[in-house]
Amino acid sequence: MTVQTLQDLLTEGVEGRGVLVRSDLNVPLDDNGQITDPGRIIASVPTIQALVEAGAKVVVMAHLGRPKGEPDAKYSLAPVAAKLAELLGRNVQLAGDVVGYDALSRSEGLTDGDVLLLENVRFDPRETSKDESERAKLAAAFVELVGDDGAFVSDGFGVVHREQASVYDVAQQLPHYAGTLVAAEVEVLQKLTQDPARPYAVVLGGSKVSDKLAVIEALAPKVDTLVIGGGMCFTFLAAQGLPVGGSLLQTEMIDTCKDLLERFGDVLHLPVDIVVADKFAADADTKTVASTEIPDGWLGLDIGPESVSRFAALLTEAKTVFWNGPMGVFEFEKFAAGTRGVAEAIVTATSKGAFTVVGGGDSAAAVRALGLPDDGFSHISTGGGASLEYLEGKELPGISVLEG
Repeated sequence: MTVQTLQDLLTEGVEGRGVLVRSDLNVPLDDNGQITDPGRIIASVPTIQALVEAGAKVVVMAHLGRPKGEPDAKYSLAPVAAKLAELLGRNVQLAGDVVGYDALSRSEGLTDGDVLLLENVRFDPRETSKDESERAKLAAAFVELVGDDGAFVSDGFGVVHREQASVYDVAQQLPHYAGTLVAAEVEVLQKLTQDPARPYAVVLGGSKVSDKLAVIEALAPKVDTLVIGGGMCFTFLAAQGLPVGGSLLQTEMIDTCKDLLERFGDVLHLPVDIVVADKFAADADTKTVASTEIPDGWLGLDIGPESVSRFAALLTEAKTVFWNGPMGVFEFEKFAAGTRGVAEAIVTATSKGAFTVVGGGDSAAAVRALGLPDDGFSHISTGGGASLEYLEGKELPGISVLEG
């Protein structure tokens, strides 16, 4: 990646300058608005901390959830500001708006080393507008917060696949740099795509085949093993003519899965047993059945122990592993064993010298929820969708704009 980096900016000098930082602080909250996994906030700290220590006036842009282009208290960044302040060990101001009077007045009052977090950028409809001129106007308002001698640091890898004002358009209006996190993520993904060590294994889970179709198409010809789990496996089982009971099924994708099995049958590996339940609930009645014998009315909510054993045998011998998507409904303890077993196999591969990457999103959440060590993996990505699109070979707007 031939772009200027945070280190280049620090070498130029930022003392007394305003610096806009696009971070990915989109963390999960519980019903009480408490952060359940601060991983993305933790990952954002090094870049912000480096700028603070160098005397910059730091203005952080971020989003949370999917508000509908207007303020919504449920999606306020208030809990994020509190956690970021705790991690930085310093006060973090939260603006009461995105680029309005409060944001502007607070930015004008910043002194060297101060941090201001703008309210959720998706409260402004221009952030995600398809109209370039509307996004450009919002970007100009962001730029006004740091002044003519300001700079932009892109450090939210989880959003670099979006052509949005705080990701893409700001970079066209200010000197731009890749933050620590973005630079590290791209370096990791390049290792996965440029002559990876073999055997190369990919594990894909999650609910829908349609969400992972492009990455299956892109990776199946390039890898030695492609393990399929999670809700998406049932459409593949149905494509083999097997009954799937009341399990998640994308009937419109059955023919596509048949085609994938015909073309890549020597690479694709499906579960041989399934943990089924009589209802989707933590207290459901469960049993383990062969994947050929899922009963009518029962839901497959996890892969079974024999599947875990077979997948683990493949993964522990791999030299490169990429994992995206849980094997089951890991949030319920009864259906967490599949995800835990596969994750532990990847940890074992890491301990044997393999290069292993957790592709963000639910996979990263599962690692932490199940109490697995972060350092059991070579890298835990902060950007699930961005990681997948990179591996699919798509251009990421938030990366390409930094190269200009």
